[in-house]
Amino acid sequence: MVHRHFGGAARVSLTVLGAVALTGLPAAAAVEPPAPSSAQTLGAGSPSPAVLHAMKRDLGLTGTQARARLVNEAEAGTRAGKLQNALGKRFAGAWVKGPTSAVLTVATTEAADVPTITAGGAKAVVVKNTLEDLESVKAKVDAAAGQALDTPVRYVDVRTNRVIVQATSRAAARTLVTNAGVNRQQVQVKVSADRPRALHDVRGGDAYYIDEKARCSVGFSVTKGEQQGFASAGHCGKKGAKTTGFNKVAQGSFEGSAFPGKDMSWVSVSSEWTATSAVKGKDDKDVQVTGSVEALVGAAICRSGSTTGWHCGTIEQHGTSVTYAEGVVEGVTRTTVCAEPGDSGGPYLSGTQAQGITSGGSGDCKSGGVTFHQPVNPLLTEFGLTLKTAAEESTPGVQARPAGKWSPGKVYGTGVRVVHNGVAYECLQSHQAQGVWQPARTPALWQRV
Repeated sequence: MVHRHFGGAARVSLTVLGAVALTGLPAAAAVEPPAPSSAQTLGAGSPSPAVLHAMKRDLGLTGTQARARLVNEAEAGTRAGKLQNALGKRFAGAWVKGPTSAVLTVATTEAADVPTITAGGAKAVVVKNTLEDLESVKAKVDAAAGQALDTPVRYVDVRTNRVIVQATSRAAARTLVTNAGVNRQQVQVKVSADRPRALHDVRGGDAYYIDEKARCSVGFSVTKGEQQGFASAGHCGKKGAKTTGFNKVAQGSFEGSAFPGKDMSWVSVSSEWTATSAVKGKDDKDVQVTGSVEALVGAAICRSGSTTGWHCGTIEQHGTSVTYAEGVVEGVTRTTVCAEPGDSGGPYLSGTQAQGITSGGSGDCKSGGVTFHQPVNPLLTEFGLTLKTAAEESTPGVQARPAGKWSPGKVYGTGVRVVHNGVAYECLQSHQAQGVWQPARTPALWQRV
């Protein structure tokens, strides 16, 4: 994401999917144009060269495979959302796998659901624990872990149908599980000497400086009413801290910040700065953001950072809890993307969809590493922000409509029901709504009920 000084207008190339003229038919026979596919809605069919380059390098793909993977993951997200809503509490997770993410797997606790899952375009797996049950177990483990640094990472792994505890020793993990009072059969231990750390004193897309003492990274551009700004990591600065930009020109101040617990913040900028829908890609080329649809476990994800540039990997788990030296951060996403100090605060994208803000990790980009990002949709909700996208110029200051009615600017999770133009819809994928993403025109995101 790039902030241009003194209000430089962003050059954004937009494609309008207008209606195609029908010839040879009487006017009364004109029909509604077909709704866009999931890949079209999420911009997966036209990825940026920067994203493709990093996916080829880091995931060992050809250009054709990288393009196919992005399209497959976009379509899989919609199918997974439909099946999650259909299975209800029996749902036990969904993930994609294979070089091009051609296989979508959906887990359930009931064998009777297998035909439904298969008919929905996914491979069915029958497991013992529902996702809801495992999330409950993880909550107990998190509570028992407290600030302990010897069990720094906890998450639900839908692919193994277990709660994973990463610990520095098996003894530490056993003590934690005992103290949590949970079923040991639902927990798997992974021993590792890695101790995740918040990546301080860093810059990602563009650098910015805090109170002339520290340096961090711009994440994604946002608006709040008429106010422009950007999202970043919470550990970068406290509310009220002043910022200057990459060029050391006065920029703005932190309007909100949370760390630990969460790792999120947002900075308001002065009228001399213009927020754009771009993030900084390879060779300083812009990558446009078109939305914030959350990608599935197993999906490809890429990160921008000034220390190590563009790197890609895959999403390992959502809803991870991490213990840093500064305290516990919950609800972050664990990825195989590498990072180093200098990358914190920068943006993560799957295709053109914003995923999150760099929080911390372990390892490096020479030997490999693990990183955690603060998901962007909870950040937008926490601070009442609207993501800046290339898909449309979002109307600032949208007021919340009566409960239950679809509204641009609101973040919706899978399974949430809304009413739009008198018709009820159910959300298929977590995202922040945009005016161009009305339920009737986006079957990738909404299902009529």
